[in-house]
Amino acid sequence: LQQLQQRDREVRAHEMAHVAAGAGLVTRGASYSYQTGPDGQRYAIGGEVGIDTSPGRTPEETLVKAEQVRAAALAPADPSPQDRQVASQATRMAMDARMEIARAAYERGNGGSSRPDAEVEGRASAYLVRQVRSAYEAGAASASAPRPPGLDLTA
Repeated sequence: LQQLQQRDREVRAHEMAHVAAGAGLVTRGASYSYQTGPDGQRYAIGGEVGIDTSPGRTPEETLVKAEQVRAAALAPADPSPQDRQVASQATRMAMDARMEIARAAYERGNGGSSRPDAEVEGRASAYLVRQVRSAYEAGAASASAPRPPGLDLTA
C-alpha cells in the first residue's frame, strides 16, 4: 500500500510539473491511469498532459513555443523517456526557428546573425509573457474546444 501511495504522489507531482511549465501550451490537463489498492482506494500509476506543439505564426513565436515545450517536457525531477523524446523534438523545432530567424536577418542585411536581434528577442519575450498571463486568466481549457496538434507528456 505504501508503494502505491508513493507512486501516486510521484505521478501527480510529475504531471503537475508539466502543467506548471507548460502554462499556456497545455491543451489537456493531467489525466491519470489508476490501480485500486488493497484499501479499495484508486492510486495514480501513470499520467499524461497534452501540450500544443504546433508552430507559431512567426519564427519568433515558434522559437518561444519550442523552448517552452522543452522546458515543460523536462520539468519533472525524473523525466520519462517520452518526456526526453518530446524535449528532443522541441530542440529541433527551436533550431529550425533560429535558422529561419537568421535567414530573415541575413535578408534584411544583418549579416546572417544566428541570434535574433534585440527587437526580435523583445517580441518573443512579450509573446511568452502574454501566453503565461493568458493561461493564468483562462484557467483550464474547455474539453469541448478543438484541440491543436500536440504531444502527450507522460509519467
